[in-house]
Amino acid sequence: MTLETKVARLEKAEAQRHSRSFWRDAVGFIRRDRLTVFAIGVLLLLTLVCSLSPIVLERVFALEVNKINVPDKFKLPGEGGFVLGADQLGRDQLLRLIYGGRVSLTIAYLASVMTVTIGVALGLLAGYYGKAVDDLISWGVNTLSAIPPLFLLLIAAAVWEPSTEVLVFMLAALGWVGTSRLVRGEVLSLKERDYVLAARASGASDWRILVIHILPNVFPIVMVTMTIIAGNLILTESGLSYLGMGIQPPTPTWGNMLTDSRSYLVTGVHLIVMPGILIMITVLCFYLVGDGLRDALDPRRYQQ
Repeated sequence: MTLETKVARLEKAEAQRHSRSFWRDAVGFIRRDRLTVFAIGVLLLLTLVCSLSPIVLERVFALEVNKINVPDKFKLPGEGGFVLGADQLGRDQLLRLIYGGRVSLTIAYLASVMTVTIGVALGLLAGYYGKAVDDLISWGVNTLSAIPPLFLLLIAAAVWEPSTEVLVFMLAALGWVGTSRLVRGEVLSLKERDYVLAARASGASDWRILVIHILPNVFPIVMVTMTIIAGNLILTESGLSYLGMGIQPPTPTWGNMLTDSRSYLVTGVHLIVMPGILIMITVLCFYLVGDGLRDALDPRRYQQ
């Protein structure tokens, strides 16, 4: 075994030791942050209820989310066996909220992961290689930044029917700009660090440097960004539904349920309250988790 190999193994072991310490310290910090733990618990509870309940309700209780029963329309919460009341067509509001949450959270989770993946990949390439690669990616970033995303989403929704899959793709294809800029700026700083220069001098490939040495140092920022994006995507879906360009009824989402209920402010005020509360709570929890992760993964706090 050569001396260079031994040194490389020692450096790798030391880096892994510090990495484990950093993440252990971050997890311990989050566990002591009661507000962040509460927000994570609420998101997990909403995710589990909205993911598993529809299966149980369909297969065990044989309930249908779009079953219409006009005589039960505008039933108030607690009347006629409706826990949260019935809508303008006599459909169970609680059942539709659960199904709508599954769609809304699916959009938030999948689109945020895809958005961050695209943004991180392009940001790494632009920041590390620079020159023509950076110019090309920066041109795409500047072009998309010059056009309000909502206009592009409305155009895309007019061309393609906004199903869940299409909406996830559209949001991810247009939402990676901010993440790419953030990652590019971090990479421009990281690639001049001593450990990266040492890895390059030892003959490490660009792929190894990006994945092993640079990406782990960008990952904490990416995690915080992804939680903020997920909350924003729920608001974006609700905004598109309000403009009539979101997922169309009868498929329920929190956004289109809130939009449909605005016409029944007097006769069915209970139809407005719960979708609005769920959107507010979910977005707030995403922001609180992002704020907690930002504090836990702050390298300055770790160094202190």
